[in-house]
Amino acid sequence: MTKLTRRTALTGGLLALGGTALWTATRPSAQAQDGAMHPTIEEVMFDPANPVLGNPEGDVTIVEFFDYQCPYCKSNHPVLKEVVEADGNVRLVMKDWPIFGAPSVRAAQLALGAASLDSYLTANDALMATEGRLDETLIEKTLTEAGLDVAALDAAYRENRSTWDGLLTRNSAQAAAFHLRGTPAFIIGTAIYPGAMDKAGLENAVATARG
Repeated sequence: MTKLTRRTALTGGLLALGGTALWTATRPSAQAQDGAMHPTIEEVMFDPANPVLGNPEGDVTIVEFFDYQCPYCKSNHPVLKEVVEADGNVRLVMKDWPIFGAPSVRAAQLALGAASLDSYLTANDALMATEGRLDETLIEKTLTEAGLDVAALDAAYRENRSTWDGLLTRNSAQAAAFHLRGTPAFIIGTAIYPGAMDKAGLENAVATARG
């Protein structure tokens, strides 16, 4: 499989879906047939605004497009964390893609506000541990019980609103460019894996990314 550098366009080089190549390495441009420009690896995996979990200097990046109301994202999260922690050399980029309505947007806003206060991991873990649908009351209760000040999170989000709203817009645009149909969806190395992944699947994908 052709190796891609951080600045090689994902869709202009070789992008795989579950191990199946979607694009050839000889495709000359990152421009899709509809004229839209697809995101690059740099844009997807190394967006400076996006919080990074795991090992920030890791040799493999796992990107997950997720929603705090997605039951599959939440049930898959403990396995994802286990794989990342056990490996020790994986960057984890959680791409907030709030597609299930206003509570999803609010949860993402407060979690990103937490990132401004160096508490994204705490907020993310707490929200991912919830069950079922969210509402404003449950979101605030969950974050408060995790030791976070909801008012401070909201203030931090609003203070950096252009940064966080810009990130959410880019995440949504990237999901659209990759024709993602829902959450979760993973990009590991240069391969897209739609849907939840078990431990073996994640470990194999990381090993494949390392070549």
